[in-house]
Amino acid sequence: MKARELSPFSLRDPAAAKRLVRALRHLAPDRPVKIVHVCGTHEATIAEHGLRSLLPQGVEVYEGPGCPVCVTSTADINLAVKLALEEGVIVCTFGDMLRVPGTELTLEEARAQGADVRVVLSATDAVRIAQENPRREVVFFAVGFETTAPATAAVLLEELPE
Repeated sequence: MKARELSPFSLRDPAAAKRLVRALRHLAPDRPVKIVHVCGTHEATIAEHGLRSLLPQGVEVYEGPGCPVCVTSTADINLAVKLALEEGVIVCTFGDMLRVPGTELTLEEARAQGADVRVVLSATDAVRIAQENPRREVVFFAVGFETTAPATAAVLLEELPE
């Protein structure tokens, strides 16, 4: 099976899916291979569709820690949405958090309803927004992850605006 034969839509075709399974079974490695993924969405797809059972002998896929977006609890999203909808509050967050679903709304949907939700690239941007809006409460809503936690910690170690 050639890669160009595989489109996201072709795998919905049972015959194409069976060809892919046959091709996977012929790819058995010479030694065991263990793969760790770090995305909750990937894990949900793997589990929902029983993809582990399709892997060749000797290939195992393990669920890793998950990316920040995937591991953020619904309760935290709900709280961020609630804060964003309050009068006088600005919620600053990374762009990938906008579409994470809460129980009723995403931050993007709250913004469409008039909430002041702003995409920032760092905690420093949130501090700047707070300095520019001294009469408003500014909330930096972000989850800790290897790539963002050190920069956020560095900002927190500095003197923050009132």
